[in-house]
Amino acid sequence: MTIDLLKRAGWFVVFVLAQAIVLGRIHLFHCATPLFYVYFVTQFPRNYPKWGILLWSFMLGLMIDTFSNTPGLASASLTLIAAIQPYFFELFVPRDSLDNLKPALSTLGPLKYSYYIVMLVLLYCLVFYSLELFNFFNLQEWALCVAGSAAITLLLIYTFEFAKSR
Repeated sequence: MTIDLLKRAGWFVVFVLAQAIVLGRIHLFHCATPLFYVYFVTQFPRNYPKWGILLWSFMLGLMIDTFSNTPGLASASLTLIAAIQPYFFELFVPRDSLDNLKPALSTLGPLKYSYYIVMLVLLYCLVFYSLELFNFFNLQEWALCVAGSAAITLLLIYTFEFAKSR
């Protein structure tokens, strides 16, 4: 248990630093920002306590908000994703599978993993940019931010998954 906790804490620090130092400064076409830290929330195994997922996600969002100057946006959005993730993951896992099954391209298969990750990233981007813009007067800008950020985030996640499986 402590090894898992230390690994998760290490990944926590890596995701916060990567977002704060590198990824948070990338704004492709002034609308697409990679939000790779969402990957951290999607990787909790099947038997992980729900309160633990919520706590880790809120703390990650709080750290991202602190370094990105987005007061409460990332923490609120990540907490919502954390509340949905265990139930959403159960939709793609067979009932007779292992209790400690982790969501990955190799364990779920390409199609199920794609549905799982695309839906969570898209929901995160929808909530994040809806809270950030806080109005729907400029729907085109909102849609471009959501679609662009989701696309670049998914590209990073799939690249990381392919590299991890090699």
